[in-house]
Amino acid sequence: MYPIAVQQPSTVSRTTTVTKAPPNYWDSEVYECCDDMGTCCFAFWLFPCFQCATVRDYGECLCLPLLDTGCAGFSPVCPPISMAMRASVRERHKIPGSICKDCCVMYWCLCCAWCQMAREIKNYKPPASIVTAQTTTVTTPGQTIMYPVPSFQPQPTNVINVNNVNTGH
Repeated sequence: MYPIAVQQPSTVSRTTTVTKAPPNYWDSEVYECCDDMGTCCFAFWLFPCFQCATVRDYGECLCLPLLDTGCAGFSPVCPPISMAMRASVRERHKIPGSICKDCCVMYWCLCCAWCQMAREIKNYKPPASIVTAQTTTVTTPGQTIMYPVPSFQPQPTNVINVNNVNTGH
């Protein structure tokens, strides 16, 4: 017999320094619409459809922007749904700003502000991933797995005993 020497684990100390991360900002400015011409053209030519698609991509009800009807354009009222959407995007992505700035941007630059929100949502959208699952049964040698008989199998009604049949011999 030989003696076995076991070494006890040593104590590990770790120092963590927490620093406040700088605030995020919009990935693009309000008037950088031409950087993404597809988004710009979609918003310019089919603005209500563009709003609905942007809200859907954000994860909200796609009919939500239709409640802004009558507020956009030359109305003295700032579109409330558009403002709520912009404030929500800012909050979700931790972008500094204020309701006052949101109101000014939405009142004077509604289409460009929606393009900016769409670009922001597109930039933060997680990539699609496909997950597949497969069930595997693992048995160890000598182990028997009994599977239950499904109850939907028809039971035989007339059973013929082959051993007792007279064959005429």
